[in-house]
Amino acid sequence: MAFPWWRDAIVYEIYVRSFADASGDGVGDLPGVRSRLGYLAGLGVDAIWLTPFYPSPMADGGYDVADYRGVDPLFGDLADFDALVSDAHERGLRVIVDIVPNHSSAEHPWFRRALDAPPGSPERDRYLFATGSGDAPPNNWRSVFGGPAWSRLPGGEWYLHLFTRGQPDFNWRDPDVPAEFLDVLRFWLDRGVDGFRIDVANGLFKAAGLPDASPDEQGFKAESPIWSRPEVHEVYREWRKLLDSYRGDRVAVGEVWTDSVTDLARYVRPDELHQTFNFPWLLAPWSATALRKVIDDTLRTVPAPTWVLSNHDVVRHRTRYDETHPGAGLPRARAAMLTTLALPGSAYLYQGDELGLPEILDLPDEVRQDPVFAGTGGEIKGRDGCRVPLPWSGTTEPYGFAPESVRPWLPQPAEWAELSVRRQEGDPDSTLEFHRTAIALRRELRGSLPTEITWLDAPANVLMFTRGPLTCVLNCGDQAVPLPPHHDLLIASGPLPGETLPPDTAAWLSPPPPH
Repeated sequence: MAFPWWRDAIVYEIYVRSFADASGDGVGDLPGVRSRLGYLAGLGVDAIWLTPFYPSPMADGGYDVADYRGVDPLFGDLADFDALVSDAHERGLRVIVDIVPNHSSAEHPWFRRALDAPPGSPERDRYLFATGSGDAPPNNWRSVFGGPAWSRLPGGEWYLHLFTRGQPDFNWRDPDVPAEFLDVLRFWLDRGVDGFRIDVANGLFKAAGLPDASPDEQGFKAESPIWSRPEVHEVYREWRKLLDSYRGDRVAVGEVWTDSVTDLARYVRPDELHQTFNFPWLLAPWSATALRKVIDDTLRTVPAPTWVLSNHDVVRHRTRYDETHPGAGLPRARAAMLTTLALPGSAYLYQGDELGLPEILDLPDEVRQDPVFAGTGGEIKGRDGCRVPLPWSGTTEPYGFAPESVRPWLPQPAEWAELSVRRQEGDPDSTLEFHRTAIALRRELRGSLPTEITWLDAPANVLMFTRGPLTCVLNCGDQAVPLPPHHDLLIASGPLPGETLPPDTAAWLSPPPPH
């Protein structure tokens, strides 16, 4: 049986502002992405996912969309987008774009008209306006970025924004909203995109009456008044019908943060989303027991699983692993990636994963742009540290990210000269060449790998499983362990002394050929 391309794809997330700057303004753009497609094809990935490039005031890095059918001049224009899609397809790369349906920008024409319209008007019905009690907002909901989730207008009404004040939440109970987004999806599908990553996919509907939320319901809890409302599933049934009406296995993957793997699976049904991000894998501590539980829960519960270690919203996994065991971050990051690539399903790589980039923790406060930093009064530093522009070449900033002497929108550290693409290319011990080799091996094995795994007995704090002809071993312990006998080594995430697997190392093995 032939599976759709996305079922076991490797998808590379491009944070457009930080990938490659062709225009020379210090900000990445679509022509910059287009100029690096050869690199991505050479890495061996199957698809790219572009973060928002739509017209936006950039209150939240483009996740505050003012026009869902355009390209912000910061990133190029629609002709640049069309050329990028065409070139990507010529190289065998699929293109997934971000869609942001929970909220728009406050500069979106709909919201501007709503502000000019009176309470109770059809213009205001497209968003969530409500009256409070005296000077108190309508309920106790909190913004994900800090502070109340409500802002008051001069006329007395409040509007809901689960993120920044510049990101008012849509009212998905108003028929204009679902109709508009179906049309937006058609617009991009007709331009050739292969799918959508859905931002805040579990947040579209809020409980009728907008009741207060208990402290634990303020988080991403299943079926709280704020998140994972059951009505959202009908939206994705309509979206699935639309995607299925196009040729070429178009895909929808949801960003669903939830406390329940069962709730996660509700989004991935034959008539709903194709996939959701598997964040428990990203959140798991460095423990064989913890990692095995995520694998078991996922494969038992979630169809068409995904695996992700980093993205533009979280601390890079090399640094997360370093926090608990200083110095082990890079070996663990490589071992985790090799294990990820061995699992059934698709793997999502964040730009720079393949270079072993760390989080930049010491950015000066004055350059930080993430609204999380401002919303929490600097208490939470925010996500800028994982969004620093990529190092491509050279020994000084901008390291090939932009034309020489151009300052990137976030400063790059001096140590990135050693981590650039140019520096790592051709070095068999580099993290870049390790990723290229592992991805190439996965491609070679793809047709022979079943959709399930079999666990093997292993020493304490070691994972070992087979997937058809592939055996994967991961040592999360602090002592070297013997490798299984009578197997041939395909690849390891680090040096192997003798017939043992050191701590913080993974290896792929295959049975020896018959004599």
